Amino acid sequence: MKNIRLYQNTMFKLGDKVILEKNNEHHLLKVLRFPVGKIITLFNGDGFDYQATVISTKKTCKVEVISQQKNESESSLDLTLAQAIVKGEKMDFLIQKAVELGVTRIMPIQTERCVVRLKVDKVAKRINHWQKIANHACGQSGRSVIVDISIPQTLTELLNKPDHNGFVLHHRATENLQTIEKPSKATILIGPEGGLSDIEIKQAIEAGFQPLLLGKRILRTETASLVMIANMQLLWGS
Repeated sequence: MKNIRLYQNTMFKLGDKVILEKNNEHHLLKVLRFPVGKIITLFNGDGFDYQATVISTKKTCKVEVISQQKNESESSLDLTLAQAIVKGEKMDFLIQKAVELGVTRIMPIQTERCVVRLKVDKVAKRINHWQKIANHACGQSGRSVIVDISIPQTLTELLNKPDHNGFVLHHRATENLQTIEKPSKATILIGPEGGLSDIEIKQAIEAGFQPLLLGKRILRTETASLVMIANMQLLWGS
């Protein structure tokens, strides 16, 4: 049986006997039919992996923490994805794959051409949904940190933030990733299905974002985001 990794928002120490959260309990017992005596890995976002033995499956699922190990899977590049909000499952896919590729945080951005317009009363529910996807992707990809999904913000709010070392895709740019000196921190700004408008690109450049040419072909937003992350990790991270 493959190694099972579960996120739980709990502080752990050796010898602790921990009752798993309901969603973890359901996955372990109802979906995987996990038996007593088997070992799982827990993580809580502190950068460590915790090995735990299942000691009880009656009424609740209880495990005992038996070891702690530093997780060394994080990239040396502090990478933020500022992603314009896209439709439904496409945003879910983007978040999942961006986390697997090692981004540090994800900032959903509302831009001029965004088809999706989140209503105020729906924001918390959507963020909670995206965060669950990110947490699961952290576990699946062997990470032991939590990739924060921030509250959606406008492009202006993003551009007003200092020290972002930002990059924005632009088909008339002359610089590419290979011509830029390796940074330790970066923010990628990616537009929605219809792309960023000329005015938005101009605003981003004026705010200090460097225009960047990704290639000769026009890519869909989800492709552009993941290609950019993968290339940055290859050249600048791990």
